[in-house]
Amino acid sequence: MGEKKVCPCCDTEKHKYRNKEGKEYKSLISRLNRIEGQVRGVKKMVEDDRYCIDILTQVSAIQSALNSFNKELLGQHIKSCVVHDIREGKDEVVDELVCTLQKLMK
Repeated sequence: MGEKKVCPCCDTEKHKYRNKEGKEYKSLISRLNRIEGQVRGVKKMVEDDRYCIDILTQVSAIQSALNSFNKELLGQHIKSCVVHDIREGKDEVVDELVCTLQKLMK
C-alpha cells in the first residue's frame, strides 16, 4: 500500500489504488519501461561520445514519450478519479484538475 499524498492545490489527501492486472496499469508500466530504456540509451550515447544532434534527437523522442504517458494517465485520472469525486459531491477535484493542467502546460 502506497503512502497517501496531500494535493497542493486543494489540501486534501489523495491516493489511487490501481488494479495491477488491469489493461490501463499494464499500458502505463509498458510505456514507462520503454522510456526507461530510451533514457539508458541516451546515457550510453553520451558515454560513447556520440554526436550532439543524435543525442538531442533521442531526448526529443523521450520528451514526446513522456507527453504521451501524461496524456494517457490524465485521461485515466479524469475518467476514474475526477468522475468519482464529482459524483461524490467533491467539486474541489475540478480545482485540482485545473491546477494540474496548468503545471503540465508550462
